[in-house]
Amino acid sequence: MRVTAKEVAERAGVAASTVSRALNSPGRINEQTRQRILDAARELGYSTSSRLADRKGLVALLVPDVTNPFYFDIIRSTQEQLRTAGFMQLLIDTGESHSTEAETLSQLDKVVDGVILSATRLDETALREATARLPLTVINRRHEDIPSVLIDIRPGLTQAVDHLKALGHETIAFVSGPPGSWQNRWRWKEFEEQVRLQSLMPILVGPYTPTRTSGVAAADALLVTGATACVAFNDLLAIGILQRLRQRGVRVPDDMSVVGCDDIFGADFSAPPLTTIAGDTEHAGRLAASRLIAILNGEPPRPGTTMIPTHLLVRESTGPVAVRAK
Repeated sequence: MRVTAKEVAERAGVAASTVSRALNSPGRINEQTRQRILDAARELGYSTSSRLADRKGLVALLVPDVTNPFYFDIIRSTQEQLRTAGFMQLLIDTGESHSTEAETLSQLDKVVDGVILSATRLDETALREATARLPLTVINRRHEDIPSVLIDIRPGLTQAVDHLKALGHETIAFVSGPPGSWQNRWRWKEFEEQVRLQSLMPILVGPYTPTRTSGVAAADALLVTGATACVAFNDLLAIGILQRLRQRGVRVPDDMSVVGCDDIFGADFSAPPLTTIAGDTEHAGRLAASRLIAILNGEPPRPGTTMIPTHLLVRESTGPVAVRAK
């Protein structure tokens, strides 16, 4: 019977996350505690190399919403990378739910060799517990103790704010995504900082489910803020905003400029084509899969975050304040 990190933790009298740090990041833990964990691991017969003998050939990819085009390139790139290494990918939609994601991970414990979490909704504690049970990597979450890949919104966001300021916008709203999303909180923080650095006024609107249908309520709320431009949490929200503004007779970009995030398939087909912040999601998927494969092949995990830069794609949904009808 396979010994788990949780059993080692119980024998050593520590938390499961402490076992993970002792094995993966020894420099971040007291040497006496680490030695006690290593002794417990030896007594129980726990070894990272035991994964190789017990390999199932299956890796799970968890995404919050499989219908969101943002994940299409991630799904394809992780699958190709895993297939090349001899693994099959199991795709799971967690429905934007923290509890569903946590429950799914507990069910996968003895089913898969490892897990890739894309835009995880787990909090810090749950994430540490998960990595103590299963080898995993994360996409779009920054973490010091877990191998992670983050599409860095900051360069593209800086360009977006500079672009909107150059067009004469002084009050810019951030249309917020799900409150349980680390990425959403990070994007708002970086947005607020960039807007204030330019001596402009930031406004927070939301939170909203990051879907096109949520754009209806988001657009209605946006129109009463006094903002002349907005940056949406993702492209789906932004496209929903464009559709609702058109229904209400609000001209884009004459009456409102709209910027999305992610450059999903279809962003350039919207009416008008969407200005958006783009990053290489295929590269993010390949990196996350490669780092997990290395762990599954017996290499020690390399904690830390690889940053993938973003840039602004200017299309027709942004324009100068000066052309607005009075």
